Amino acid sequence: MCHVGASRVMELFTTTRELVHWRRHCRSPVHFVPTMGALHGAHQRLILRAARPSGDVVASVVVSVFVNPLQFGPGEDFQRYPRELHADAAMADQSGATVLFAPGVEEMFPGGTGQDVFSLRVPDSLSTVLCGRSRPGHFDGVATIVARLLSLVRPDRLFLGEKDWQQLVILRSMVEAMGMPLAVEGCATVRDSDGLAASTRNRYLNPSERERARALPQALAAARSVHANGRFTPDDLVRTTWDVLTAAGLGVDYVELVDPCRLRPQTAPQGPAMLAAAVQCGPARLIDHTFLMTRAPIVAIDGPAGAGKSTVTRALAARLGLIHLDTGAMYRALTWWVQQQGADPADPAAVEPLLKGLDLNLSAADGQDLQIHVNGHNVTAAIRSPEVTAQVSLVAAHPCVREVLTRQQQDMGVRGGLVAEGRDIGTAVYPDADLKVFLTATVAERACRRAKDLEQRGFAVPPLTELEAQIAERDRQDSSRAMAPLQMASDAVEVVTDGMDIGAVIQALVDLFRQRVPEDAWPGPSGS
Repeated sequence: MCHVGASRVMELFTTTRELVHWRRHCRSPVHFVPTMGALHGAHQRLILRAARPSGDVVASVVVSVFVNPLQFGPGEDFQRYPRELHADAAMADQSGATVLFAPGVEEMFPGGTGQDVFSLRVPDSLSTVLCGRSRPGHFDGVATIVARLLSLVRPDRLFLGEKDWQQLVILRSMVEAMGMPLAVEGCATVRDSDGLAASTRNRYLNPSERERARALPQALAAARSVHANGRFTPDDLVRTTWDVLTAAGLGVDYVELVDPCRLRPQTAPQGPAMLAAAVQCGPARLIDHTFLMTRAPIVAIDGPAGAGKSTVTRALAARLGLIHLDTGAMYRALTWWVQQQGADPADPAAVEPLLKGLDLNLSAADGQDLQIHVNGHNVTAAIRSPEVTAQVSLVAAHPCVREVLTRQQQDMGVRGGLVAEGRDIGTAVYPDADLKVFLTATVAERACRRAKDLEQRGFAVPPLTELEAQIAERDRQDSSRAMAPLQMASDAVEVVTDGMDIGAVIQALVDLFRQRVPEDAWPGPSGS
């Protein structure tokens, strides 16, 4: 056992029996960091992240140390891979681990690791590209051991480094395909002071080899700069990067531009693309990558009225370091203006003249709630009144309104960097959003939320049955209107929020976002 202060004792287990017994009696959430040992700064960052409290909840952190023979090919460095259990235990302990699981090969493979061992097969589309092309069977071995470890640890969250991006994509796919009840969290690549991605195999390099190896991150950074300036074709990026690495005396295994989610080649990238490379430098095989983006990320959150889109969007934007764009507030603000002018909200001929010269402004100072102004009037509170709510669908249905406000929203999205919500934001306004979510809840749940909101704002609260009828009717109007009807985009993810508190909803959306936009590409305000 390893001791840290009086409040925590890190336990060291070497048998599955010990680990299973501990897990059976653990009552806190469990976070898991699998490693092959020889822990360094990147592993430490993973453990610290896993141990970070979430509100009042503190998870138990399990770190595994196991040099897995199944993922080493013939002639690779299985025998000489560093094994430093004492130092690993000290670092895991200092970083906040609850348990260090360090089994031997015989413990994990009692029947040996021969041809008859039960193993997983990773789909060729993921395992035979990038590193898998020159390391056949490697990712099958990774998936097999991680699946075994997950069955023992039974974590709520699995923490993996983005440096091994292909491995992260494969393990996410495995977790989803096997229906494992856990979330996978990727953490940004940690780099040493000279720019090299932190790796156990860096220690194989002598000083002159290490100097040559610096060409790998430098070449990728140069490619990213060229991409940012718009002077490139995908073939140019790959060829130039390859030439720089070769000129530095590195043996190039591959340089490829791929879709980071599916690992397929990208010839004309529209969203985030990953430029990845693997090289041989002396005795060490090194991998690295950079993400290329044509704009900052956009998250589009659709869904019916009363699903909590505004609350969720505001909190998610703050969590990811993006701008909150409340498009629903824009339609509410215009509805308020129509009412103030005494115009008929159902008559497009009466509404259209009010769009000319309309000064509709959304702003938010750091850490402050969104403020909405119409022609100099602060209408932030007024647009949430029952009167506005009752007529906003009528105003929003007019083609002239949709055209003006959609164009304004699209102009806001040219540079990206938005979390935008609305009832057609993913289908009509930002069809190329990096993440589309259809956020919804049952009518009964939305009625309860609406009643609570009215009460908090000081408005009269109708009976729940009346609120349910109003919400159901508004859903019908929104989904049947001729212009931009309420519907879920074909590539959106549906999130039903019944029974979820705001924290759980936000975390679910962050997890979805990070599957598409890595921390290496968009770190967020605190490496979210």
